[in-house]
Amino acid sequence: MRAGGTCAVSRDAKCAECVVPVGDLQYRQRAIRMAPMHIQMDPLGGIAGDMFAAAVLDAWPELEAPLVAALERAGIDAIANVERVDHADHALTGSRFAVHEAGRENDRSHVHETSRPGRELRAHGGDPEPVHEHHPQKHRPHEHQLYRDIRSLLGASDLDPGVRARALDIFARLAAAESAVHGVPVDDVSFHEVGAYDSIADIVCAAWLIERLDASWSSGPLPVGRGRVDTSHGRLPVPAPATVELLRGMVVDQDTHRGERITPTGAAIASHLAPSFEPLPGPMRLERSGIGFGTSRLPGTSNVLRLLAFEPVTGLESSVRRERLAVCEFEVDDQTGEDLALALDRLRAVDGVLDVSSHAMHGKKGRIAMHVRLLARVAAVDSLIDACFGETTTLGIRWHEVSRATLARTSVTVTVDGRPVRVKSARRPGRVRTSKAEIEDLARLAAGHAERERLRARAERGGGDGGSGDDNDNDGDGDGDDA
Repeated sequence: MRAGGTCAVSRDAKCAECVVPVGDLQYRQRAIRMAPMHIQMDPLGGIAGDMFAAAVLDAWPELEAPLVAALERAGIDAIANVERVDHADHALTGSRFAVHEAGRENDRSHVHETSRPGRELRAHGGDPEPVHEHHPQKHRPHEHQLYRDIRSLLGASDLDPGVRARALDIFARLAAAESAVHGVPVDDVSFHEVGAYDSIADIVCAAWLIERLDASWSSGPLPVGRGRVDTSHGRLPVPAPATVELLRGMVVDQDTHRGERITPTGAAIASHLAPSFEPLPGPMRLERSGIGFGTSRLPGTSNVLRLLAFEPVTGLESSVRRERLAVCEFEVDDQTGEDLALALDRLRAVDGVLDVSSHAMHGKKGRIAMHVRLLARVAAVDSLIDACFGETTTLGIRWHEVSRATLARTSVTVTVDGRPVRVKSARRPGRVRTSKAEIEDLARLAAGHAERERLRARAERGGGDGGSGDDNDNDGDGDGDDA
């Protein structure tokens, strides 16, 4: 259930996790998340902690009050207070996210805005010192706050478990990156106290908003910026070293604008989200948009992070999901069967691989060879090609993009004679629903063919509204990856 009593998948007041009676069976239904809500990030100006929170609250302004209340319940308001502020530049209107140090709510000189280089939670040891633009007489001593202390603070807070876990993960990613850059143990990474409270607020707020939205995420290429920045430890390149660590594996680009475009906190949030960099998975309905402003100015460009929120199309038109995938193919005729079997198992485990198949064929000179075919996410092609060259004896790989259509489906756990059996159901055109029991569950529960068929018939009749039991998805992962 989502906060407020609404199911995160169905958006109904009755949660799909409820136990529902079906004849003499009971089942617990869980909708497989094809994308109950999908949010696409457009980092025109870049990403920082405050830009992310501002963009979300600009799209969902009704979340500001419950967010503030959650921070108060968790005691975070003893560190900082937050608010969404309307903002506009030469071209766009949107929001900014203001963080006030506790006890200085009315002092605008102490509003820390983390989307400008230097206004970040910086590790002691190499990243830029915070740029102090508030009044000299209000400066506080340059003490340091250890990562392990921040971790203990969040771990002992009264944040909801999901929010706390996300906040801890974001901070752990940030601390691990700083540790790698500066060569110190993770627990000994220290942050300047003057920047600690605003980054704690940014990260906790981001964690709360991400948990509340319960969405899948994608992004356009992330602008890494360019140039140099002067620090107390000398001149360093942009993006900052910790940001580079956090952006590994993500799709980036570099335009003509100089300066820091993605802050370490923004990169840590993006790393936590692990967004796809692929187009939308299929037709969706645009429901909301939000614009979050940063504080620096880019010549001729709005320094904003834009979010677009999509909902699945309802009714039969949403039953078919379309997406672009990649097919990689090659042949081998000089690798033993046992070694190739091991290689294919390892290729199945590569992140982004959806299916691996092979069949025997006649190759050149009449040799018996194996044709290998892999289905994968487009973004995984480069890593998959490297893995194929590393695990097999092939000297060449062909690959191309294909279109795939899959049916939306639900996963149902059916109790038959006191034994659980998972059943997948799909709705086909013409409102025909088909169901299929997972063979792994049948094999575990039944000793022979006759008993398996008896369990299958009862499970599919109860979990699939009398469907025919053929959804063409036998890999047990519920998403039709073998199609």
